[in-house]
Amino acid sequence: MEVILIENVVNLGYKDDIVKVRDGYGRNYLIPNRLAVIANESNLKVLAENQKQRAHKLEKIKNDALALAEQINAAELTIGVKASENGKIFGTVTTAQLADALAAKGITVDRKTIVIAEPIKELGEYTAVARLHKEVSADIKFTVVVE
Repeated sequence: MEVILIENVVNLGYKDDIVKVRDGYGRNYLIPNRLAVIANESNLKVLAENQKQRAHKLEKIKNDALALAEQINAAELTIGVKASENGKIFGTVTTAQLADALAAKGITVDRKTIVIAEPIKELGEYTAVARLHKEVSADIKFTVVVE
C-alpha cells in the first residue's frame, strides 16, 4: 500500500513523502492517527498542487534549519549528572536533558528531533544528532560531568 505522509514519522519518512508500507500498518495505525492518507489519484493531485504553492516557503524553512544547525554546531554543552566514584552514571543522559541544555543557551530544539546513538552510561564527551529538516542535521557535542 502506498501512502502520503501528512506528518513526519520516525524511521518511515517526512511530511509529503510517498512511501510504501504494509497494508495493516497503513490501515490500522497511520491513517486512523492522521499521519498519512492513501496515495490515490486525487490525493496525488492535491499533493502536487500544495507542493507547488509551498515551494518558496519550504526554501525559507530549510534556510532557517541551516541557521539553527550552525548555532547548534557552535554550542558547547555540559550536562551535569550524578555518578559513582569510578565514573559510572546513575541513570542515563536523555534527549530532554539535551533539549533543556540547548534552551539554556537560547537554542530551541524539540527533544523528539534529537537522536542519541547509544545509551550514555559513563562520564566523557559525546555527540548526538538533531534532525532539523529532512536535508539538514546538526551534531550536538556535549560533555557529561559530575554535578
